[in-house]
Amino acid sequence: MAWAPLLLAVLAHSSGSLVQAALTQPLSVSVSLGQTVRITCSGFNVNSSIGWYQQKAAGDPPVTVIYWNDKRPSGIPSRFSASKSGTTSTLTVTGVQDEDEAFYYCGGHSSSSSNTPTVTQVYFFGSGTQGTVLSQPKDPPTIHLFPPSPDELSTQSKATLVCLIGDFYPGAVQVTWMADGRTLSSGVETSRPQRQTNNQYMASSYLTLSASDWKSHETYACKVTHETGTIKKVLTRSECP
Repeated sequence: MAWAPLLLAVLAHSSGSLVQAALTQPLSVSVSLGQTVRITCSGFNVNSSIGWYQQKAAGDPPVTVIYWNDKRPSGIPSRFSASKSGTTSTLTVTGVQDEDEAFYYCGGHSSSSSNTPTVTQVYFFGSGTQGTVLSQPKDPPTIHLFPPSPDELSTQSKATLVCLIGDFYPGAVQVTWMADGRTLSSGVETSRPQRQTNNQYMASSYLTLSASDWKSHETYACKVTHETGTIKKVLTRSECP
C-alpha cells in the first residue's frame, strides 16, 4: 500500500505564518508490518521546537503525533516517539501497523505556550516523507523519454518533452529535469503517482520550452529518484527528428 505525495498547501493558505523551510527529510521510507521505521528531519535551528504531523490523504487534516520535540498528544499510540539531537529530529514508529501508512511532515513551532501546539501554529514545515507499509517487493521505475514533435515545434513554436515513469513500488518518486547537465525548474509539471493494475505505480512528467530554448541545448535528461535508487534517461536534440 502507498499514498501519493501530499502537500500542506491548505495550511499555508489558512495561515500567513506558515513557511516552507529548507528542512531535509527523505523522500520515502518503507517497512514491513510490525517492524520499526525511523524518519529523520534536519536543517532547523538548534533552538527550534520540532513536531511531527501525519496526513493520510489529500484534504485530510494533518494529525499531530509529536510536539515539543518528544511529547505525544493524548490519543496517539505509544508506538510513536521522537528524539532531537542538535539540528536533527527523528520520528520512530515501533511495531508499524497498516493504519500508520501516511505522509509525515516535521515542523517547527513555538515552545512558549503551555498548550499543545496546533498545526496552524507551525511556522515552517519539512518537505514530507511518504511512509509505506510494504505489501510486495520493491521495484525500481522504468523510464521512457520522448522528444517534442516536429509539428509542435513548427506550428506552436514550443517544445514539450515527456518522461513516462512506470512499474515502480513503493509509489513515491522525485523527478528532476536537466539541460546540458544543469537543473531546470521552470516549465516542469509532474503528475501524482497512480496505482497500476499490477499494484505498481506510474507517473508522468513534462518539460515545456519555447522552440528557441529547445534549440539552445544539446542534451536533455529526466532524472528519477526512487527508494531503490536514481535512474537518468538522456535525450540528444541533434538526433531527434
